[in-house]
Amino acid sequence: MEPADLIIIAGGNGTLQEVITGLLRRTDEDVFSKIPIGFIPLGTTNTLSHTLFPPCDNKVKLISDSTLDILRGETITLDVMQIKGETEQPVFSLTDLRWGSYRDAATKISKYWYLGPLKTKAAHLFSTLKEWPQVHHGSLTYLGPTVRPLDETIDKPPRPPLHTRILQRLYQYWAPVKKENVEVDVEPWQEMTFSGLEFSITTKNSHPDLMRTEDSLTICIEPNTISKLDFTSLGSAKVKDPSVFPQDAICLQASQCRFQVPEENPGFFSIDSEEYEAMPVDVLLLPRKLHFFCNSTIKQELLQGSLQGKANSEKKVL
Repeated sequence: MEPADLIIIAGGNGTLQEVITGLLRRTDEDVFSKIPIGFIPLGTTNTLSHTLFPPCDNKVKLISDSTLDILRGETITLDVMQIKGETEQPVFSLTDLRWGSYRDAATKISKYWYLGPLKTKAAHLFSTLKEWPQVHHGSLTYLGPTVRPLDETIDKPPRPPLHTRILQRLYQYWAPVKKENVEVDVEPWQEMTFSGLEFSITTKNSHPDLMRTEDSLTICIEPNTISKLDFTSLGSAKVKDPSVFPQDAICLQASQCRFQVPEENPGFFSIDSEEYEAMPVDVLLLPRKLHFFCNSTIKQELLQGSLQGKANSEKKVL
């Protein structure tokens, strides 16, 4: 497969994840990860379209507008989450990994199709009748955020003239070697066990900050103290926006983690809305791994919002 000028993916979350996983499993993935990707939202679930394109209820218009944005050539870089089990090849995600009660209830929504607009609430309400609270136990070790390197698009200083480079090489060859004892601070892994209704690991791609100084994933553990009524209400909201969390949820920022599930009846994960058998996994953030075509107005809004947020944080420090 020869390197291409661009890659276009037409589909939903599942199609997008399969193509990304196939590309990043290749031995020459470092070449293909630099090729810009165009996404045309045709699937049932198109989470990434909310990041790349303006909101639009008309699917035909959204498809045509996304195609035009590919032709215009504006891109942004997005993070990728690498998820690897003990024996399986890694799966690559652009949005999230979810494990728990909200995920399980959401998979049964289509079963209640005959209830029309009430099917989402019905799926969550009926799931509380079997067992309550639905407690999920697990353990977690993780490392904190990493410092975000400078953007590759920043202009590099001009290369020195040839005679200057030759003199520098001669100096480096003849100059005595200086031995320096450099102490490297290794951040310790944090460990914890937990029990809750749901566990999730989410990238920042749903609300990207193009000017942030740290790279991280958001790990969220949701409490099992919520009432059945609140579970039904919150679960319905999560179907539209999975990043909605209760106020007493535990949220952590991590660059990588190891997640352990029970050996008996671990259930299933949802990775970018696709179902996988739950197992112990290592999760690693690959920051700014892929380039996606996007709407130019959306990119300007992201840049302005990032700059405004940075200015506000500097004011608070002062």
